Order: sequence, then C-alpha cells, then structure tokens
Amino acid sequence: MKVMYDAETDILRIVLNDAPIEESNEDSSGIILDYDKAGNVIGLEVLSASIRVKDPRSLEHIVTG
Repeated sequence: MKVMYDAETDILRIVLNDAPIEESNEDSSGIILDYDKAGNVIGLEVLSASIRVKDPRSLEHIVTG
C-alpha cells in the first residue's frame, strides 16, 4: 500500500494495489475510487485533502492482531 500527498494539487492518494486502473468514479463529493478490471477497489483519491483530513502530511501506521 502507498500513501501519497501532493500539496500543490491538495490531493491525497491511497494505492491499495498496483494493478492497472480500469475505471474511476467519484463515489462521493471529492472522493474518487479507482477500480481494476475485475471491479475491485485498488485506490482512492481525496480531493481538497487539506480541508477533509486533519493533517494530510502526517501518517500513523497501526498494526493490530
């Protein structure tokens, strides 16, 4: 998984899988979901991230179990 924030465009991108993107849909206002050929979600983009995420430049990684 990759998490990227572009301060210039104010887009937070989370890539779950490196499969090629077959389709993208704006599921909710400002949230774009990317799908692979089989229809699985492989990534998402948060537009205007600085107003939707507390601090898009920080990342907390927690593993449980």
